[in-house]
Amino acid sequence: MGIYSVEELETYCVGVLTKNGMEKENIDILVKLLLQANLEGVDSHGISRFPVYIKRFNDHRISLNPDVQFEQKSSSILLVDGDNGIGHLVGHLAVKKGITMAKENGVAVVSIRNSNHFGAASNFCKTACEENMVCIAFTNSPPGIAPWGGTEAYFGTNPIAFGFPTKDRPPVIIDLSTSTVARGKIILAEKQGKTIPEGWAIDEYGRPTTNASEALQGSVLPLGGAKGAALAMAVEILSGVLTGAAFGPAVKSIYEENEKGTANVGHFFILMDIEKFMDIHVFLQSMQSLLEGVKSTRKASGVEEIRIPGERRHRESEKRKTEGIFLPPEVENELRRLAEEYEVRFPDCHLYRS
Repeated sequence: MGIYSVEELETYCVGVLTKNGMEKENIDILVKLLLQANLEGVDSHGISRFPVYIKRFNDHRISLNPDVQFEQKSSSILLVDGDNGIGHLVGHLAVKKGITMAKENGVAVVSIRNSNHFGAASNFCKTACEENMVCIAFTNSPPGIAPWGGTEAYFGTNPIAFGFPTKDRPPVIIDLSTSTVARGKIILAEKQGKTIPEGWAIDEYGRPTTNASEALQGSVLPLGGAKGAALAMAVEILSGVLTGAAFGPAVKSIYEENEKGTANVGHFFILMDIEKFMDIHVFLQSMQSLLEGVKSTRKASGVEEIRIPGERRHRESEKRKTEGIFLPPEVENELRRLAEEYEVRFPDCHLYRS
């Protein structure tokens, strides 16, 4: 794998998006959130998706510079029409507006329709934590999980994320899909020609498979069996039904070349201003005590450290900021082809490793 500096990859992405005609303020948001996923080691949601985003901008299946519309229905309810924009941008603008509302009213519920894939849900939770907000984030996605007992994918892998600010530590970020694994990891495995572990997915006939292509034709297995399938349904209702977005098989995949119409992905955020519940210093001190208690819990045999959710991602981000981002050859080649097409310099590789 090639290792590249985040700054040079950022310059590359900015160059390609500028050549496509995206406005600077939109570029800044998209590129930051996209590469943040790579920094944190969530490579399935990072720059590996950049080529397909560019393709969908060009065939007008995603709006390059969307006119995002906000309708404030009450002091704490915000309805958002993303104008078919990329989800990173739509979600960021919506959360920033929601934060302003939550500061005034204590709570803001943000309902978003007509959007697209928004990357890592954790990004929006971190944005809220910077403002001493608690955030819960939901999104639906193209079909990936079969209803419990079924073989045909119906629900998306439908992640849920929570963010809680802390005093002297990185925020507590809990980010999980309702599937055993994020579907993006299977997409990345297919792109790399790799098999996937047993227990991740079934094929279209309901048989366990380690073949990534067969898994994408079948269904990702839900997290925790029937419980995960039930959670996927809950997220589908919040993000798809309640928002007025698409749901179930009506959510389109940007990876399908012959797909007609827009994806119409839905997102749903709940933002809570801690200061409206209790003194922020009391909350942060209580969080400190809780985390210290978790860290000091007696460890199981062979466990060196009990980690707080989000801690591994933070450490990986600090490491990659210095050491660089790893790109598999398949991703490198796609990005190089884009560089040639748009006459943008692709950065030099700092190091290769197997």
